[in-house]
Amino acid sequence: MKKVVGIMGGMGPLATVDLMQKIISFTPAEKDQDHLHLITDNFPQIPDRTTAILGKGTDPTPFMIESAGADFLVVTCNTAHFFVKSVENTVSIPILHMPLETAKFLKKHHFKKVGLLATDGTINTKLYQHSCHHYKIEVIEPNIQMQKEVMKGIYAIKGGNLEQGSSYLSKIARSLIEEGAEAIIAGCTEIPLVLKSSSFSAIIDPTEILARAVIKNANDLIKC
Repeated sequence: MKKVVGIMGGMGPLATVDLMQKIISFTPAEKDQDHLHLITDNFPQIPDRTTAILGKGTDPTPFMIESAGADFLVVTCNTAHFFVKSVENTVSIPILHMPLETAKFLKKHHFKKVGLLATDGTINTKLYQHSCHHYKIEVIEPNIQMQKEVMKGIYAIKGGNLEQGSSYLSKIARSLIEEGAEAIIAGCTEIPLVLKSSSFSAIIDPTEILARAVIKNANDLIKC
């Protein structure tokens, strides 16, 4: 029986689309009917999660529990994972955690020290840091000024200026590598767009890892 995947989106619609495209492209399929059934809740009025995390905004949890009929849930937004515990207390189906799946991947490939290339929301949740530390992987964070530079790069990419975005992000990535990072976690969906095609070979894309975990988890449920 085909399993249903609930995707909780909202803020950051590009991340939702990117995850869906990856799930579809990674699925071995001879015909359209072979693909997973994806239910997407991409309500755009979800309160700003970064603001909520910093204690200045509304808890978005009530808006995140709308993927009815799913066998399990995935979350596409890094900062949304900050509120996953609240969702877990409300729903009974499993939730795949993108930071934890990323840490499992890093452990499997024997990384010891990584850089987290991300903005303040993702940095302040500490979710990637906690997940990596669980597997004894050290995480190097960009300082506050670097986080601002990352945000400039993200906005440049969103505005269609890939060259300027690449310039900002490459500078921070090199700084993290100079501090000893063996790989760079792309903490924003836009980062792989400009760094994967550059001289950076060890760019870890959490959305790609999550997409492959979705397919594996769905296949495991089908076998049960």
